[in-house]
Amino acid sequence: MRRLLVAGSALALLPLAACSPTPGGADDGVRLLGETGTVRVAGAVGDGGDLPDADDPAYDAALSTPRTDPVYPVVGDPGLDALHYDLDLGWDPDARLLTGHETLVLRATGDADRLVLDLSDALTVTAAALDGTQLPEDAVQHADDDLVLAVDVVADQRYVLELDYEGTPLPVAAPTTRSDFSTNGWTTGEDGSTWTMQEPYGALTWYAVDDQPADKAFYDISVAVPDGWTSVANGTVADDVVDAGVRTTDWHLDAPAASYLVTVATGDHVRTDLSAGDVPVTTWVPTSSSRGVAVAAAPGALRWVEGRLGRYPFESLGVLVVGSESGMETQTMLTLGDTEYATSPAVLVHEIVHQWYGDLVTPTDWRDLWMNEGMAMYLQAIFQAENSDYTLEQLMAYWYDQDAALRRSYGPPAEARPESFGESNVYLSPAVMWHLLRGRIGDETFWRLVRAWPRTHADGNAGTDAMVRWWSRRSGVPTSFFDAWLRGERTPPYA
Repeated sequence: MRRLLVAGSALALLPLAACSPTPGGADDGVRLLGETGTVRVAGAVGDGGDLPDADDPAYDAALSTPRTDPVYPVVGDPGLDALHYDLDLGWDPDARLLTGHETLVLRATGDADRLVLDLSDALTVTAAALDGTQLPEDAVQHADDDLVLAVDVVADQRYVLELDYEGTPLPVAAPTTRSDFSTNGWTTGEDGSTWTMQEPYGALTWYAVDDQPADKAFYDISVAVPDGWTSVANGTVADDVVDAGVRTTDWHLDAPAASYLVTVATGDHVRTDLSAGDVPVTTWVPTSSSRGVAVAAAPGALRWVEGRLGRYPFESLGVLVVGSESGMETQTMLTLGDTEYATSPAVLVHEIVHQWYGDLVTPTDWRDLWMNEGMAMYLQAIFQAENSDYTLEQLMAYWYDQDAALRRSYGPPAEARPESFGESNVYLSPAVMWHLLRGRIGDETFWRLVRAWPRTHADGNAGTDAMVRWWSRRSGVPTSFFDAWLRGERTPPYA
């Protein structure tokens, strides 16, 4: 996510804030204009359709170790490991109605008599089935954004869960004190267009999900909207069909992603196809927006980042502009607010860096957010210094001077306070740490390790302790250096 800072100094104009094909593909369920003229996805639970093979080894790349998140324990459940979400969605902008058929391939992490998923109680589950057997009504309990299914499961066995659901999605309050966003999840504009940003959680507002960073899964997302509208999601377009007044677009993401990195939007967008070498780059800008020229800088930003981090790790890159003031590094499809700064080259660089730091390798839990933001912020700083009249050293000194106040207000970077998600302590302080480490070990070693870390942990998760040990062993810098910066109550020396 980008970070927005407001200050009088020009130096404060800075921070705004993988891969083989998956089995199966987007569902070909029926979309129709009903008698009332609404766009709906026909219920498909129990229709006798073929189910995916849950034991297909192609799902193995999405095996995760879910856990109870220590920062936000109310979302996510360690009892299941999601492997593949197939979401067949219909959005009617006039009725503000979302209908969905979800097919989830999952692994039970232990013997249990229930499965628990996160799902907003603004949505109603109308049918559910496990491995093709429809569940009785009393086996499906849904309250307080928890969907509890009374089923017996066996440790390490895989299952296929089907759900039909519908309702008018509502965003959830974001646990933050920031000014550029206050809610997360499915957001509906006055014209019925929609978009999502959902860090640290909020995917639960539009599908049943293990809404935690430790559980990465493959995604196929199919969205039906009225003809004349577009739908955008992660990955690449697998199919795009107009039939009976409904346009259905199927999106395929061929690398595991955490739920906070998933995006979907509907509306009237202008699509522009670009490229950065052999990486296709596509921008999606609302017809009412003037940001098309700004986001056309994405190929250049990608090339700049590749010059520091190596080859882009995914199949494609997209940029989606939405009606927000913030921005997100949603995997392969950046979601950027419709503002001058959110679509600036510096923010494009920041969010593209996250494709390595955050998306390819994802935090184990939300104490590890600094791992994403510190490196993205540092490379953004390098880019800005190359394209401005101040030096990198001036910028680092300016950020260093803010460190003590940030620690007092929001906590150390690796122990940030839950109510202050995404504040500057997880951006600026670790960026300065990386800069000082670079000075200690030299450019050659620093950049070699910067490139090696995401490759070593590709498609997986890692936490603060693992990252500190890894860097300490390879750099020769003691763990005490990292611990002082990441967990210390006081600002470490600038050395």
